[in-house]
Amino acid sequence: MLSSLVKEHHTKQAARKEVQEQKRKEAVEAANNLTQALVDHLNVGVAQAYLNQKRLDTEAKHLHHNATNFAKQTQQWLQLVENFSGALKELGDVENWAKSIETDMRTVSSALEYAYKGKEHILQCEMQFPQTHSFKQSRANFIWKYLISLFFFSVTQETA
Repeated sequence: MLSSLVKEHHTKQAARKEVQEQKRKEAVEAANNLTQALVDHLNVGVAQAYLNQKRLDTEAKHLHHNATNFAKQTQQWLQLVENFSGALKELGDVENWAKSIETDMRTVSSALEYAYKGKEHILQCEMQFPQTHSFKQSRANFIWKYLISLFFFSVTQETA
């Protein structure tokens, strides 16, 4: 009887050990499955984050490339505007130069007109009152000095 009790006890103990080992294996397998599911879930998030980061890097490179191209194009536009501005300034300078020449020519024209009218008047006076040669020469010098002073006077009046 004792030996049968011991045998029965050992059999029950072996059965319990087997059940316990089976439950331990199931628990380990369940823990492994849970761990694998958690890792898979995390890997999906990590993979998504990695893909997003990769897309962001690509977009950042593309944006940098576009910004560089835009900066180059802006520099070209600025150079073009600067050249255009310089051309306009040169045009303005030419226009001012032309106006200055025109004003000078009008001044010379009016001075020559004054001189011509003054010379005609002097010739008419000399015809009416004939004089000696030396007197005529000194009179001509006086007239030319007078005409030159008229010319410079008219030039200073028009430029002022």
